[in-house]
Amino acid sequence: MKNEDLRELFQIMTRRFGFLNKSCCSAGGFDISLIQSHILYEIDHRHKPSVQQVANALGTDITTFSRQIQSLIKMNLIKKTPDPDDRRVYILSLTTEGTYVATSINQQINAYLDEVFSHMNEFEQETVIRSIKLLNNAMAKSSICCTPPLG
Repeated sequence: MKNEDLRELFQIMTRRFGFLNKSCCSAGGFDISLIQSHILYEIDHRHKPSVQQVANALGTDITTFSRQIQSLIKMNLIKKTPDPDDRRVYILSLTTEGTYVATSINQQINAYLDEVFSHMNEFEQETVIRSIKLLNNAMAKSSICCTPPLG
């Protein structure tokens, strides 16, 4: 397969997920941006993550990330508290409302993915999932791309 064909496949898939992200991320009366949904997901799936840990996981520069954090704090979806062991480090956590919004977004995305996978038989579903895992593992080993910046 030519490189342009691979790129086209990824462009199409990315655009289709982009449409999903435009239409799905509304929950609890909030319109949540794509990056905000990723932040909520990371906080929800980590144990007392620091601001820097979540920013690194998302590969986001700290300045842009800090603005998003402030926005989510104003929406009362997350809390930022000093780490009792190191007052220079801030820990992120979801508020009750933040947990509701994160759960709602997860349910919406999972419902979308369930609907997408319903157009495949069981073998095709397993093949796609196995292939995504292989791709994720290969990307993690790549020295060229796909690793969060250090810092």
